[in-house]
Amino acid sequence: MWYQKIIQIFKTPDLRNKILFVLGIFIVFRLMANIPMPGISAEKMREFFEANQIFGLLNLFTGGALDKLSIIMLGLGPYITATIIIQLLTMIFPALEKIYKEEGEEGREKFNQYGRILAIPLGFLQGYAMLTLFQRQGIIETLPLGLIITSILTITAGTIFLMWLGELISEKGIGNGVSLLIFAGIISDIPNNIRQMLLTWDPAKIPSYLFFFAMALIIIAGVVLINEGRRNIPVSYAKRVRGNKMYGGASTYLPLNINPAGVIPIIFALSIMLFPSMIANFLGGVGGIVGSIAQGVGRAFENMWFYSILYFILVVLFTYFYTAVTFDPKAVSSNLQKMGGFIPGIRPGESTANFMYYILNRVLLVGALFLGTIAIMPSIIGAITGVMVFKFLIGGTALLIVVSVVLDVMRQINAQLQMREYETF
Repeated sequence: MWYQKIIQIFKTPDLRNKILFVLGIFIVFRLMANIPMPGISAEKMREFFEANQIFGLLNLFTGGALDKLSIIMLGLGPYITATIIIQLLTMIFPALEKIYKEEGEEGREKFNQYGRILAIPLGFLQGYAMLTLFQRQGIIETLPLGLIITSILTITAGTIFLMWLGELISEKGIGNGVSLLIFAGIISDIPNNIRQMLLTWDPAKIPSYLFFFAMALIIIAGVVLINEGRRNIPVSYAKRVRGNKMYGGASTYLPLNINPAGVIPIIFALSIMLFPSMIANFLGGVGGIVGSIAQGVGRAFENMWFYSILYFILVVLFTYFYTAVTFDPKAVSSNLQKMGGFIPGIRPGESTANFMYYILNRVLLVGALFLGTIAIMPSIIGAITGVMVFKFLIGGTALLIVVSVVLDVMRQINAQLQMREYETF
């Protein structure tokens, strides 16, 4: 039973200490998320985030730190953006690709270090852009130059501090630190959602709430199914004789994930869709032809149908794009051939690569359509039911991250428990 496993976890000193350490980091994270910058109009801030659904999504990932204009208002956004940019640069610079793919653990550590360095200038740029936007919207008062520089330095330092906390979790806790901090930010809004639901409780909305939570259960089950789904390609290894020993002759399989891109395509799509909305907000009050065009773009992105269709198309396209960057069937085929492996019925080399392309494109279509549907699901279900709380339960990046982190942590905890059982045995 599940409660027996919890008892077993807390009876294991090493595992218990790791979990308590992670919970302690979460407390520090939540304290920082509630330390605000000076000169904020809370009412205008609330109205702005209610009117801009893209900024509402960004606020969800920072655990409410953005709409409070806290000292960690950018969350881990600059670091995630930096990592994505460097991954894309591997397509342009072969030296970067060699570091990432051929130098093993040392190469990946260098790659991560480049991401940390690039996150600093990105933090400055994003901090300045956000403060400028909020000043023009009248959310915060016009700040003198000295205070703007101090605020940007504080915001960037907050992001760097979060990066350090994430690495501490990865080193001394359990699970991936960056993913766990994003997970903590998402679920931190649950008490506020419960409070909002109780304050706006209407018995007439009981059918809507029941439908909402029923859909949430179905969607979560679907996310788990697709997230864990694999297409196994059978692989056999030829027998080889070396000295007096025979190697190979075994049969195994090569797993292809149904959703190989994870949540990255949704993050890409969000980043692309954020720019037109931000530019429209900047230029909306200019006047003339430019102002009219900016207002038209702003109204288009406020239209649920236009927003949802464009969002869906971008997520599908980026799923194919990111998979093409990170998975190379030709390289997999070459490695199989070097190790004496082959797919039964398929010639090694180019034929194997073509077969993998064929399988990958079929599997990827399911994964891309699934990701696109999950991305727009909160808008659709919210419009149907009128329930505006617990929106992360019905899709979007938040649900994918929560499910992925929970499954990963459960796997790691089970692995450590099994290891201790073997040691005892």
